Amino acid sequence: MDFKTVLTPETVNLHLKGTTKEEIIDEMLDILEASGKVTDKSSARECVLERERKMSTGMKHGIAIPHGKTDTVSDLVACIGISDNPVDFDSLDQEPCRIFIMTLSPVNKTGPHLQFLAEVSLLFKSADKRQQILETQDKAEVIKILTE
Repeated sequence: MDFKTVLTPETVNLHLKGTTKEEIIDEMLDILEASGKVTDKSSARECVLERERKMSTGMKHGIAIPHGKTDTVSDLVACIGISDNPVDFDSLDQEPCRIFIMTLSPVNKTGPHLQFLAEVSLLFKSADKRQQILETQDKAEVIKILTE
């Protein structure tokens, strides 16, 4: 999976404003909708919230990976958001999150979805990369940090 083919500066938001899980998910979906990657925001929202109800996608180290499978996309799409303030996301380590990576994929394509989630989780084991992402003010730099 090459993040550069999925992520572009227009799918990065360095200053999410939401203070709740739902507000963050809505902002992330706004990014995907504005970049033309999601055709039906409300349907996509429902699939992401349904996934959250099963089990939170708040991981560890201040990272959440809200995701879902939906017919509103034809291929895997993703976006990244950085919150100015920590947000409670029911994380595994009970810590609030500041880095959010959302991915949506078609219902009938499992491979790319699982590969993307696996690669994202590997990337963020690096405290240095997490810190760099939180500190940068350049959308293209976020992608560069993820792909190095």
